[in-house]
Amino acid sequence: MTRPQAEILEIMQIFERENPNPQCELNFCNPYTLLVAVVLSAQSTDKGVNKATEALFKVADTPQKMLALGEEKLKEYIKTIGLFNNKAKNIMALSRQLVEEFGGDVPTDRDTLTTLAGVGRKTANVVMNVWYHQPTLAVDTHVMRIAHRLNFSQGKTPLEVEQDLMKVLPDNMVINTNHWLVLFGRYICKAQKPLCEQCPIFSYCTSKDKRCA
Repeated sequence: MTRPQAEILEIMQIFERENPNPQCELNFCNPYTLLVAVVLSAQSTDKGVNKATEALFKVADTPQKMLALGEEKLKEYIKTIGLFNNKAKNIMALSRQLVEEFGGDVPTDRDTLTTLAGVGRKTANVVMNVWYHQPTLAVDTHVMRIAHRLNFSQGKTPLEVEQDLMKVLPDNMVINTNHWLVLFGRYICKAQKPLCEQCPIFSYCTSKDKRCA
């Protein structure tokens, strides 16, 4: 059974007070580099992606430059990232699509973004949210886990969790919800050993592994 909407809003208001202007932890300089970084971040850490893209984005920060760089050279930059071979193929393919179909520009709507190679709903939601400042909500493993842990949603899929949260949260909260839940899950409510003594919503938690603060 999910938590009442009023309680969900109270919890989100606490996150808002704690961090009124949360930021994406991936490094990027334009919508294209953000898109590439998010594609690379699948099943990888933001820290690992940032380490690889620091050098990559100095030589390939547009789809045209990425195509000029070529797939084999791209692999050399991202070989420390999981699934780098498949990600390199997708990055080259989406770069070609952007040049041939969109004049090198990153689309500004989610449905069009998801027509790009390797770009699913989660990736599109991140780009729409972070660069275009739209009230979209990307549901990754952190968001999924925290939403279940706090009884925000019983959804079995990322889309179900996204839809449940979108029903109860106003747009001005939706736009920051991914960041709040990701940062909370990454640094405080960790999957293996949650730091309950640092939790700002300790009194709302009913999880079985909750530890006394």
